[in-house]
Amino acid sequence: MSHYHFLDRPTILQNAFYPRRGLTPCGDNAFDLTVPASDNISLHCRFYIGGSDFPTILYFHGNGEIVSDYDGIAPLYHDKGGANLVVTEFRGYGAAGGTPTFSAMLEDARSYFAAVKDELARRNYSGELYIMGRSLGSVAALELANVFEKESKGLIVESGFVSATRIARRLGFTMPPEEIDLLEEECRVKVKGITIPALVMHGEMDNIVPLKEAETLHALLGSEKKELVIIPWADHNSLIFEGEEEYFSAVRRFISGK
Repeated sequence: MSHYHFLDRPTILQNAFYPRRGLTPCGDNAFDLTVPASDNISLHCRFYIGGSDFPTILYFHGNGEIVSDYDGIAPLYHDKGGANLVVTEFRGYGAAGGTPTFSAMLEDARSYFAAVKDELARRNYSGELYIMGRSLGSVAALELANVFEKESKGLIVESGFVSATRIARRLGFTMPPEEIDLLEEECRVKVKGITIPALVMHGEMDNIVPLKEAETLHALLGSEKKELVIIPWADHNSLIFEGEEEYFSAVRRFISGK
């Protein structure tokens, strides 16, 4: 069991997660998948397909977003990144049931990974599978990259961090020191154990998750092939908009293996 359950306190959860409901109709080249969780909760993800032979990015979004927010962004991953995009939902977000917690996020990430792999195989999509987490979603992405590295081609982290304890402390939440030490050590070991290729992207002006977090993550990763891309002038939520060409050039270069 992960020590992330230490963060499953009401005062922390209500500031870490901002669930909202909503689901737009699927557009062209998109479809939805309901994913059963272990405790009879129905999860939800949306497949945005650019090509049956494209590599696919399994994506975990940030704490204030839902799947439908990516309807307009996903085509950029097709056209500029050369990849399909599968965006997952936290519990209580969009069309997913339940209530979000850190423990559930880690458990559900494994359910999503298995279900997405099965769906890609069922539809005869031949591209490699990549894992990506943005901001809070990096918690799930790092978990999967550590556990399923033999089944995934690479890891992408945007605006992320090694451990959510560091962000919790910046927001003023206190925890017993022994709990902080246990969780931070668990996260460091997890990141050091990731050996698949990794791309870390971060905004130079991020004042929510400071750039130092990305530099620490990049340094700790056990990957021989890893890259840190800093988008000038971008903050926590504007990497794509401030540096669209640099952002997607890095994604395309990474998934092409160049």
